[in-house]
Amino acid sequence: MEIFEELQSRGLIAQVTDDKEIKDLINNGGARFYIGFDPTADSLHVGHFMALCLMKRLQMAGNKPVVLIGGGTGYIGDPSGRSDMRSMMTPETIQHNCDCFKKQMERFIEFGEDKAIMVNNADWLLKLNYIELLREVGACFSVNNMLRAECYKQRMEKGLSFLEFNYMIMQAFDFYYLHQNYGCNMQFGGDDQWSNMLAGTELIRKKTGDDAYAMTITLLMNSEGKKMGKTAKGAVWLDPEKTSPFEFYQYWRNVDDADVMKCIKMLTFLPMEKINEMENWEDNRINEKKEILAYELTELVHGKEEADKAKAAAYALFSGAGDSENMPTTEFTSEDLFDGKINVTSLVVKCNFAQSKGEAKRLIQQGGISINDEVITALDKMYTEAELQEGLKIRKGKKHFHKAVLV
Repeated sequence: MEIFEELQSRGLIAQVTDDKEIKDLINNGGARFYIGFDPTADSLHVGHFMALCLMKRLQMAGNKPVVLIGGGTGYIGDPSGRSDMRSMMTPETIQHNCDCFKKQMERFIEFGEDKAIMVNNADWLLKLNYIELLREVGACFSVNNMLRAECYKQRMEKGLSFLEFNYMIMQAFDFYYLHQNYGCNMQFGGDDQWSNMLAGTELIRKKTGDDAYAMTITLLMNSEGKKMGKTAKGAVWLDPEKTSPFEFYQYWRNVDDADVMKCIKMLTFLPMEKINEMENWEDNRINEKKEILAYELTELVHGKEEADKAKAAAYALFSGAGDSENMPTTEFTSEDLFDGKINVTSLVVKCNFAQSKGEAKRLIQQGGISINDEVITALDKMYTEAELQEGLKIRKGKKHFHKAVLV
Protein backbone atom coordinates (compact mmCIF):
# COMPACT_ATOMS: atom_id res chain seq x y z
CA MET A 1 0.00 0.00 0.00
CA GLU A 2 1.42 3.41 -0.99
CA ILE A 3 1.53 6.25 1.49
CA PHE A 4 -1.45 8.26 0.16
CA GLU A 5 -3.65 5.18 0.23
CA GLU A 6 -2.36 4.36 3.72
CA LEU A 7 -3.30 7.85 4.95
CA GLN A 8 -6.77 7.31 3.54
CA SER A 9 -7.13 3.88 5.14
CA ARG A 10 -6.10 5.33 8.50
CA GLY A 11 -8.84 7.96 8.19
CA LEU A 12 -6.38 10.85 8.16
CA ILE A 13 -7.42 12.77 5.05
CA ALA A 14 -10.35 15.16 5.30
CA GLN A 15 -10.05 17.41 2.21
CA VAL A 16 -7.61 17.98 -0.64
CA THR A 17 -7.44 20.64 -3.31
CA ASP A 18 -6.23 18.41 -6.16
CA ASP A 19 -6.68 14.71 -5.50
CA LYS A 20 -4.67 13.18 -8.35
CA GLU A 21 -1.77 15.66 -8.23
CA ILE A 22 -1.41 15.36 -4.46
CA LYS A 23 -1.59 11.57 -4.61
CA ASP A 24 1.17 11.42 -7.24
CA LEU A 25 3.40 13.90 -5.41
CA ILE A 26 3.16 12.14 -2.06
CA ASN A 27 3.50 8.59 -3.41
CA ASN A 28 6.59 9.59 -5.42
CA GLY A 29 8.23 11.46 -2.52
CA GLY A 30 7.84 14.79 -4.34
CA ALA A 31 6.03 16.76 -1.64
CA ARG A 32 7.92 19.49 0.15
CA PHE A 33 5.21 20.28 2.63
CA TYR A 34 4.80 22.42 5.68
CA ILE A 35 2.73 22.32 8.84
CA GLY A 36 2.61 25.32 11.14
CA PHE A 37 2.73 25.36 14.94
CA ASP A 38 1.96 28.56 16.84
CA PRO A 39 4.03 28.76 20.05
CA THR A 40 1.17 29.43 22.48
CA ALA A 41 2.83 27.42 25.29
CA ASP A 42 6.27 26.11 26.23
CA SER A 43 5.35 22.55 25.31
CA LEU A 44 3.53 20.72 22.55
CA HIS A 45 0.48 18.76 23.69
CA VAL A 46 -1.40 15.77 22.33
CA GLY A 47 -3.51 18.10 20.19
CA HIS A 48 -0.33 18.50 18.08
CA PHE A 49 0.32 14.78 18.13
CA MET A 50 -1.47 13.86 14.93
CA ALA A 51 0.37 16.50 12.91
CA LEU A 52 3.73 15.26 14.22
CA CYS A 53 2.84 11.66 13.39
CA LEU A 54 1.70 12.69 9.92
CA MET A 55 5.01 14.48 9.27
CA LYS A 56 6.89 11.39 10.41
CA ARG A 57 4.87 9.11 8.10
CA LEU A 58 5.41 11.37 5.09
CA GLN A 59 9.12 11.76 5.80
CA MET A 60 9.50 7.98 6.05
CA ALA A 61 7.94 7.81 2.55
CA GLY A 62 10.58 10.17 1.12
CA ASN A 63 8.76 13.51 1.35
CA LYS A 64 10.43 16.59 2.84
CA PRO A 65 8.85 18.29 5.86
CA VAL A 66 9.16 22.00 6.56
CA VAL A 67 8.31 22.64 10.20
CA LEU A 68 7.02 26.20 10.50
CA ILE A 69 7.18 27.71 13.96
CA GLY A 70 4.83 30.67 14.21
CA GLY A 71 7.08 33.11 16.01
CA GLY A 72 5.52 35.87 13.89
CA THR A 73 1.88 34.75 13.73
CA GLY A 74 2.14 34.11 17.46
CA TYR A 75 2.04 37.88 17.87
CA ILE A 76 -1.51 37.82 16.46
CA GLY A 77 -3.12 34.48 17.32
CA ASP A 78 -5.30 32.24 15.17
CA PRO A 79 -9.04 32.94 15.69
CA SER A 80 -10.02 29.49 14.33
CA GLY A 81 -12.07 27.49 16.79
CA ARG A 82 -12.05 30.21 19.43
CA SER A 83 -14.81 32.32 20.94
CA ASP A 84 -12.43 34.88 22.42
CA MET A 85 -9.18 36.62 21.57
CA ARG A 86 -5.90 34.98 22.58
CA SER A 87 -3.80 36.71 25.21
CA MET A 88 -0.86 38.70 23.87
CA MET A 89 2.58 37.17 24.48
CA THR A 90 5.87 39.01 24.88
CA PRO A 91 8.64 38.46 22.29
CA GLU A 92 10.71 36.72 24.99
CA THR A 93 7.91 34.26 25.78
CA ILE A 94 7.35 33.53 22.08
CA GLN A 95 11.04 32.82 21.51
CA HIS A 96 11.24 30.58 24.58
CA ASN A 97 8.23 28.58 23.42
CA CYS A 98 9.73 28.22 19.93
CA ASP A 99 12.94 26.80 21.43
CA CYS A 100 10.95 24.29 23.50
CA PHE A 101 8.98 23.15 20.44
CA LYS A 102 12.11 22.42 18.42
CA LYS A 103 13.59 20.29 21.16
CA GLN A 104 10.46 18.15 21.39
CA MET A 105 9.96 17.81 17.64
CA GLU A 106 13.39 16.26 17.22
CA ARG A 107 11.96 13.09 18.78
CA PHE A 108 9.61 12.74 15.80
CA ILE A 109 11.21 14.44 12.82
CA GLU A 110 14.69 13.88 11.40
CA PHE A 111 16.31 17.24 10.75
CA GLY A 112 19.40 17.83 8.67
CA GLU A 113 20.74 18.32 5.17
CA ASP A 114 18.21 17.10 2.58
CA LYS A 115 15.88 16.08 5.42
CA ALA A 116 13.44 18.14 7.44
CA ILE A 117 14.05 21.82 8.06
CA MET A 118 12.64 24.14 10.71
CA VAL A 119 11.87 27.78 9.97
CA ASN A 120 10.35 30.59 12.02
CA ASN A 121 7.98 33.00 10.33
CA ALA A 122 9.18 35.78 12.63
CA ASP A 123 12.19 35.91 10.28
CA TRP A 124 10.04 37.39 7.50
CA LEU A 125 6.76 38.56 9.01
CA LEU A 126 8.39 40.94 11.48
CA LYS A 127 10.29 42.61 8.64
CA LEU A 128 7.27 43.22 6.42
CA ASN A 129 6.51 46.73 5.23
CA TYR A 130 2.81 47.30 5.83
CA ILE A 131 2.15 49.35 2.70
CA GLU A 132 4.08 46.88 0.56
CA LEU A 133 2.09 43.99 2.06
CA LEU A 134 -1.20 45.75 1.33
CA ARG A 135 -0.23 46.37 -2.30
CA GLU A 136 1.45 43.05 -3.07
CA VAL A 137 -0.66 40.64 -1.01
CA GLY A 138 -3.78 42.44 0.20
CA ALA A 139 -4.87 43.14 -3.36
CA CYS A 140 -5.21 39.37 -3.91
CA PHE A 141 -7.83 38.96 -1.17
CA SER A 142 -11.58 39.54 -1.34
CA VAL A 143 -13.00 40.75 1.97
CA ASN A 144 -16.36 39.25 0.98
CA ASN A 145 -14.76 35.83 0.61
CA MET A 146 -12.83 36.19 3.84
CA LEU A 147 -15.97 36.96 5.82
CA ARG A 148 -17.60 33.80 4.48
CA ALA A 149 -14.78 31.67 5.92
CA GLU A 150 -15.80 29.49 8.87
CA CYS A 151 -12.86 30.69 10.97
CA TYR A 152 -14.31 34.22 10.87
CA LYS A 153 -18.05 33.53 10.73
CA GLN A 154 -18.09 31.94 14.18
CA ARG A 155 -16.47 35.04 15.67
CA MET A 156 -18.59 37.72 14.00
CA GLU A 157 -21.36 37.68 16.60
CA LYS A 158 -19.01 38.14 19.55
CA GLY A 159 -16.65 40.45 17.76
CA LEU A 160 -13.60 39.89 15.54
CA SER A 161 -10.65 42.22 16.00
CA PHE A 162 -8.85 43.68 13.00
CA LEU A 163 -5.71 42.12 14.47
CA GLU A 164 -7.15 38.62 14.11
CA PHE A 165 -8.73 39.44 10.75
CA ASN A 166 -5.19 39.66 9.37
CA TYR A 167 -4.32 36.10 10.41
CA MET A 168 -5.52 34.54 7.15
CA ILE A 169 -3.35 36.93 5.16
CA MET A 170 -0.33 36.16 7.34
CA GLN A 171 -0.81 32.39 6.96
CA ALA A 172 -1.27 32.72 3.19
CA PHE A 173 1.88 34.82 2.99
CA ASP A 174 3.76 32.12 4.92
CA PHE A 175 2.96 29.56 2.21
CA TYR A 176 3.90 32.03 -0.52
CA TYR A 177 7.21 32.84 1.19
CA LEU A 178 8.04 29.16 1.77
CA HIS A 179 7.18 28.40 -1.86
CA GLN A 180 9.44 31.17 -3.15
CA ASN A 181 12.37 30.54 -0.79
CA TYR A 182 12.22 26.84 0.06
CA GLY A 183 10.40 25.24 -2.86
CA CYS A 184 7.41 24.34 -0.66
CA ASN A 185 4.57 22.97 -2.81
CA MET A 186 2.09 21.64 -0.26
CA GLN A 187 0.61 22.52 3.10
CA PHE A 188 -1.10 20.35 5.69
CA GLY A 189 -3.28 21.26 8.64
CA GLY A 190 -6.39 20.41 10.60
CA ASP A 191 -9.71 20.60 8.80
CA ASP A 192 -10.55 23.76 10.77
CA GLN A 193 -7.74 25.46 8.81
CA TRP A 194 -9.24 24.88 5.37
CA SER A 195 -10.12 28.51 4.59
CA ASN A 196 -6.66 29.77 5.57
CA MET A 197 -4.98 27.05 3.54
CA LEU A 198 -7.02 27.74 0.43
CA ALA A 199 -6.01 31.38 0.73
CA GLY A 200 -2.36 30.31 0.57
CA THR A 201 -2.74 28.14 -2.51
CA GLU A 202 -4.68 30.87 -4.31
CA LEU A 203 -2.10 33.51 -3.43
CA ILE A 204 0.70 31.41 -4.94
CA ARG A 205 -1.26 30.70 -8.09
CA LYS A 206 -2.20 34.36 -8.55
CA LYS A 207 1.28 35.71 -7.84
CA THR A 208 3.40 33.10 -9.64
CA GLY A 209 1.16 30.92 -11.78
CA ASP A 210 2.76 27.89 -10.06
CA ASP A 211 0.83 24.91 -8.77
CA ALA A 212 0.41 24.68 -5.01
CA TYR A 213 -1.69 22.22 -3.05
CA ALA A 214 -3.40 21.88 0.30
CA MET A 215 -4.58 18.89 2.25
CA THR A 216 -6.28 18.81 5.65
CA ILE A 217 -6.08 15.98 8.10
CA THR A 218 -9.10 14.67 9.93
CA LEU A 219 -9.07 15.97 13.45
CA LEU A 220 -9.28 13.24 16.05
CA MET A 221 -12.25 12.56 18.31
CA ASN A 222 -15.14 13.41 15.98
CA SER A 223 -13.52 16.50 14.42
CA GLU A 224 -12.84 18.04 17.82
CA GLY A 225 -9.07 17.88 17.67
CA LYS A 226 -8.58 21.10 19.61
CA LYS A 227 -10.31 19.44 22.55
CA MET A 228 -8.04 16.44 22.26
CA GLY A 229 -5.88 16.00 25.30
CA LYS A 230 -7.98 18.06 27.69
CA THR A 231 -8.44 16.72 31.21
CA ALA A 232 -9.66 18.16 34.46
CA LYS A 233 -6.09 19.36 35.08
CA GLY A 234 -5.60 20.92 31.67
CA ALA A 235 -3.79 19.77 28.55
CA VAL A 236 -1.88 16.50 28.26
CA TRP A 237 1.60 17.73 27.41
CA LEU A 238 4.44 16.00 25.59
CA ASP A 239 6.90 17.49 28.09
CA PRO A 240 7.49 14.86 30.83
CA GLU A 241 7.92 17.66 33.38
CA LYS A 242 4.31 18.72 32.74
CA THR A 243 2.72 15.32 32.10
CA SER A 244 4.67 12.35 33.41
CA PRO A 245 5.07 9.24 31.22
CA PHE A 246 2.76 7.39 33.60
CA GLU A 247 0.06 10.07 33.30
CA PHE A 248 0.54 10.11 29.53
CA TYR A 249 0.15 6.33 29.41
CA GLN A 250 -2.95 6.51 31.61
CA TYR A 251 -4.53 9.19 29.41
CA TRP A 252 -4.46 6.87 26.40
CA ARG A 253 -5.34 3.83 28.53
CA ASN A 254 -8.55 5.63 29.51
CA VAL A 255 -9.82 6.90 26.13
CA ASP A 256 -13.44 6.14 25.30
CA ASP A 257 -14.07 2.67 23.92
CA ALA A 258 -15.53 4.17 20.74
CA ASP A 259 -12.29 6.08 20.00
CA VAL A 260 -9.73 3.32 20.60
CA MET A 261 -9.45 1.94 17.07
CA LYS A 262 -9.62 5.43 15.59
CA CYS A 263 -6.64 6.45 17.73
CA ILE A 264 -4.72 3.29 16.87
CA LYS A 265 -5.22 3.91 13.15
CA MET A 266 -4.38 7.60 13.19
CA LEU A 267 -1.57 7.76 15.73
CA THR A 268 0.31 4.48 15.98
CA PHE A 269 2.76 3.08 13.45
CA LEU A 270 1.41 -0.44 13.71
CA PRO A 271 1.01 -1.97 10.23
CA MET A 272 -2.49 -1.86 8.78
CA GLU A 273 -2.55 -5.65 8.61
CA LYS A 274 -2.25 -5.81 12.40
CA ILE A 275 -4.82 -3.04 12.85
CA ASN A 276 -7.31 -4.75 10.54
CA GLU A 277 -6.87 -7.91 12.58
CA MET A 278 -7.48 -6.00 15.84
CA GLU A 279 -10.74 -4.58 14.46
CA ASN A 280 -12.09 -8.13 14.36
CA TRP A 281 -11.22 -8.92 17.98
CA GLU A 282 -14.06 -9.75 20.35
CA ASP A 283 -15.50 -6.87 22.37
CA ASN A 284 -14.10 -8.31 25.59
CA ARG A 285 -10.56 -7.52 24.34
CA ILE A 286 -11.13 -3.74 24.48
CA ASN A 287 -8.72 -3.32 27.41
CA GLU A 288 -6.03 -5.14 25.47
CA LYS A 289 -6.49 -2.66 22.62
CA LYS A 290 -6.22 0.25 25.05
CA GLU A 291 -3.01 -1.14 26.53
CA ILE A 292 -1.50 -1.48 23.06
CA LEU A 293 -2.51 2.09 22.21
CA ALA A 294 -1.13 3.50 25.46
CA TYR A 295 2.17 1.63 25.16
CA GLU A 296 2.77 2.46 21.50
CA LEU A 297 2.20 6.20 22.00
CA THR A 298 4.14 6.41 25.26
CA GLU A 299 7.08 4.69 23.58
CA LEU A 300 6.86 7.10 20.65
CA VAL A 301 6.91 10.20 22.87
CA HIS A 302 8.98 9.11 25.88
CA GLY A 303 10.98 6.10 24.70
CA LYS A 304 10.81 2.37 25.38
CA GLU A 305 12.24 2.51 28.92
CA GLU A 306 9.62 4.97 30.15
CA ALA A 307 6.85 3.12 28.32
CA ASP A 308 7.89 -0.13 30.03
CA LYS A 309 7.88 1.60 33.42
CA ALA A 310 4.46 3.13 32.86
CA LYS A 311 3.01 -0.18 31.72
CA ALA A 312 4.48 -2.02 34.71
CA ALA A 313 3.23 0.61 37.15
CA ALA A 314 -0.27 0.54 35.68
CA TYR A 315 -0.37 -3.26 35.81
CA ALA A 316 0.84 -3.36 39.40
CA LEU A 317 -1.66 -0.75 40.58
CA PHE A 318 -4.71 -2.13 38.83
CA SER A 319 -3.90 -5.76 39.61
CA GLY A 320 -3.73 -4.88 43.31
CA ALA A 321 0.01 -5.44 43.68
CA GLY A 322 0.38 -1.84 44.81
CA ASP A 323 3.85 -1.22 43.38
CA SER A 324 4.21 2.58 43.30
CA GLU A 325 7.84 2.79 42.12
CA ASN A 326 6.99 4.39 38.76
CA MET A 327 3.93 6.33 39.91
CA PRO A 328 3.90 10.14 39.45
CA THR A 329 5.34 11.58 42.65
CA THR A 330 5.18 14.90 44.49
CA GLU A 331 7.98 15.59 46.94
CA PHE A 332 7.24 17.37 50.20
CA THR A 333 9.63 19.10 52.59
CA SER A 334 9.30 20.01 56.24
CA GLU A 335 8.23 23.51 55.10
CA ASP A 336 5.01 21.97 53.75
CA LEU A 337 4.13 20.69 57.23
CA PHE A 338 2.63 22.49 60.23
CA ASP A 339 3.74 21.09 63.58
CA GLY A 340 5.02 18.04 61.72
CA LYS A 341 1.68 17.28 60.02
CA ILE A 342 -0.25 18.08 56.84
CA ASN A 343 -3.99 18.23 56.30
CA VAL A 344 -5.55 15.95 53.69
CA THR A 345 -6.97 18.87 51.67
CA SER A 346 -3.51 20.47 51.41
CA LEU A 347 -2.12 17.09 50.37
CA VAL A 348 -4.67 16.72 47.56
CA VAL A 349 -4.02 20.24 46.24
CA LYS A 350 -0.23 19.87 46.40
CA CYS A 351 -0.49 16.67 44.33
CA ASN A 352 -2.55 18.54 41.68
CA PHE A 353 -5.68 16.48 42.15
CA ALA A 354 -7.55 19.71 42.90
CA GLN A 355 -6.95 23.34 42.01
CA SER A 356 -8.11 24.68 45.40
CA LYS A 357 -8.88 23.52 48.92
CA GLY A 358 -12.57 24.03 48.19
CA GLU A 359 -12.38 21.63 45.25
CA ALA A 360 -10.37 19.18 47.38
CA LYS A 361 -13.03 19.26 50.10
CA ARG A 362 -15.77 18.49 47.57
CA LEU A 363 -13.78 15.55 46.22
CA ILE A 364 -13.31 14.15 49.71
CA GLN A 365 -16.96 14.65 50.69
CA GLN A 366 -18.01 12.79 47.53
CA GLY A 367 -15.75 9.84 48.40
CA GLY A 368 -13.42 10.56 45.49
CA ILE A 369 -10.10 10.40 47.37
CA SER A 370 -8.40 7.31 48.78
CA ILE A 371 -5.05 7.30 50.58
CA ASN A 372 -3.21 4.02 51.06
CA ASP A 373 -6.39 2.24 49.89
CA GLU A 374 -8.56 3.94 52.54
CA VAL A 375 -11.45 6.12 51.35
CA ILE A 376 -11.08 9.46 53.12
CA THR A 377 -14.22 11.10 54.50
CA ALA A 378 -12.92 13.35 57.28
CA LEU A 379 -11.86 16.82 56.15
CA ASP A 380 -9.67 17.24 59.24
CA LYS A 381 -7.65 14.09 58.55
CA MET A 382 -3.94 14.74 59.20
CA TYR A 383 -0.82 12.89 58.07
CA THR A 384 2.43 12.91 60.00
CA GLU A 385 6.01 13.43 58.92
CA ALA A 386 6.69 9.74 59.54
CA GLU A 387 3.79 8.69 57.30
CA LEU A 388 5.04 10.96 54.51
CA GLN A 389 8.51 9.50 54.84
CA GLU A 390 7.02 6.06 54.27
CA GLY A 391 5.15 7.44 51.26
CA LEU A 392 1.42 7.95 50.75
CA LYS A 393 -0.37 6.45 47.75
CA ILE A 394 -3.21 8.77 46.74
CA ARG A 395 -5.98 7.76 44.36
CA LYS A 396 -8.55 10.06 42.77
CA GLY A 397 -11.55 8.12 41.52
CA LYS A 398 -10.66 4.74 40.07
CA LYS A 399 -7.96 5.59 37.53
CA HIS A 400 -5.74 8.44 38.77
CA PHE A 401 -2.85 7.65 41.11
CA HIS A 402 -0.16 9.74 42.76
CA LYS A 403 2.48 9.29 45.42
CA ALA A 404 3.46 11.80 48.11
CA VAL A 405 6.85 11.49 49.82
CA LEU A 406 8.88 13.58 52.24
CA VAL A 407 12.45 14.44 51.18
